[in-house]
Amino acid sequence: MNSTEAYTTRGRGPNCHGTLLLAHGAGAPADSSFMTTLAEAMADQGVTVVRFDFPYMQRRKADGRKRPPDRAEKLLTFFREQVDLAREVSEGGPLFIGGKSMGGRMASLLASESEMEGAFSGAIGFGYPFHPPGKLDRWRTDHFPALWTKLCIIQGTRDPFGKFDEVVAHLGSEPMLELHWLDGGNHDFQPLKSSGRTQQQLIEEAASHAGRFIRGCD
Repeated sequence: MNSTEAYTTRGRGPNCHGTLLLAHGAGAPADSSFMTTLAEAMADQGVTVVRFDFPYMQRRKADGRKRPPDRAEKLLTFFREQVDLAREVSEGGPLFIGGKSMGGRMASLLASESEMEGAFSGAIGFGYPFHPPGKLDRWRTDHFPALWTKLCIIQGTRDPFGKFDEVVAHLGSEPMLELHWLDGGNHDFQPLKSSGRTQQQLIEEAASHAGRFIRGCD
């Protein structure tokens, strides 16, 4: 992966463990404030993070024109290629995949593809888009029963793409799903001002959950 496609943040501390290949959401690139803050917080958990831009985002950066994401199959094809390349960074250690919003959904789809079985050790979604806001008839969870590896989702309780009450009521028993909630967080893990907490703190809490998930998947 060259410098225009990938950003690598090395894990820090005495207990470095695992590499996370992290995909961005639909509207913000790999070097957005959220993605950069999350990568640094994961590095503090001892996890090396590799970020990348999908091709449509690379084109957007090149010409400055906003454009929607490519179709899911094109995104997944590129994601699969990044999984192969990320093994070089992981140097034989455990490799995980994940992403913010759309990127997390793409990671979960790869984690349900039988041909990808064994390619990585688990998947993580930060702010999973369970459904479009306000559209509870369009859940994006049909592939969960096909998961061949553990999926960890870290979600704000106020996320319009899947609030706490909605998700708990919708999901049945999913043995391969691990779900963690950030109290008061929205889709970008931004809390209410009245909570006295900051987005930085919720991102660090999310990274703590993700770090424990990675260490527990040995």
